[in-house]
Amino acid sequence: MKKYASLLLFALLLNGCDDGDLMVDTINFEDILESQSCPTTTSENTLIYKLKPQEALMLQMPKIGGLIEDDTIYTRDINNSTFRVVYRAYDGAVVTNNICSTIPPSTPKVTEEWLATNGKINITSAALTTTNDTDGSSVITGYSNNIEFTNITFAKSSSSIPQTNILYKFGTYSTTTKIPASLIFRSTTVNMCPINSKASDIKQVYNYNNSFYISIENISSNLIVNQATEPGKPRTALISATNNKVFYRTTALDTGTLTDSYFCNSTPPVTPAIDQEWSGQIAVPNVSGIIEVTTESAANIYTHKIVLKNVIMGKNHSTFKLGTSFVLGTLTTLATP
Repeated sequence: MKKYASLLLFALLLNGCDDGDLMVDTINFEDILESQSCPTTTSENTLIYKLKPQEALMLQMPKIGGLIEDDTIYTRDINNSTFRVVYRAYDGAVVTNNICSTIPPSTPKVTEEWLATNGKINITSAALTTTNDTDGSSVITGYSNNIEFTNITFAKSSSSIPQTNILYKFGTYSTTTKIPASLIFRSTTVNMCPINSKASDIKQVYNYNNSFYISIENISSNLIVNQATEPGKPRTALISATNNKVFYRTTALDTGTLTDSYFCNSTPPVTPAIDQEWSGQIAVPNVSGIIEVTTESAANIYTHKIVLKNVIMGKNHSTFKLGTSFVLGTLTTLATP
């Protein structure tokens, strides 16, 4: 009789188990190195996720105030509203549509859900760059974000007892970008401020396209001179904190385009709005941050070719190189009586 009772109990246990159910004690995604994200065309949030056959681990952050595009280390607080961490187990194979669809598919079903109620999101970001071996320039192509959670507490749907992890390594999430997006000017002509000023009165020179410009501000008075330079002997000056400051500025999307009227105003126009500003790093004599001007003359017209030598542009902790010899363009001045 005991033998039959044991067999009956075993049969009941078998019938009570769903082959698709996944019993979870710990979250383990360490073998999934790279994470993915949902398209964020219309959403105000960034949803980063990692998938296993029947499991998903998700991290939600706002677009603004979430990830930082910079070489830096920073922390965000999990608050279960704008910064959320969610784990889910399913009764079948889970795919991207289960995570990113506005209306998720009806299957597989969620069998267990863990919601992070508090903790820290620690992010170490590093720029991904490519270098042009021909001209020495570099481009930032994206950022690698190494994400860890510390003192993260989960409320579990299957238990009234919360679970806390002192350290949980979420993994790496990489973004793509292109900085600088473009360095192609509308022409080779460099302009000056004040407009049509004497060579000795020039304060700023610049060249631009419809979405960016590069300028040299508080330019040294001995750089632009109405006197031809000797062959192979250009005038030189160094980027400093006060003089010969080099800037690369880009316009914000859908705020207008740059035209001649934008420049040389006492107060910068509101539109187009400036999105990013990168500044030339302080020069190292004979090494980097050097401005060269070669002047030629014909009749009473002087042309000044302006070249930036080994200039490194920086914003916060990120940098890119304009190259060993970046031509800003040619400025034309007239001889004064």
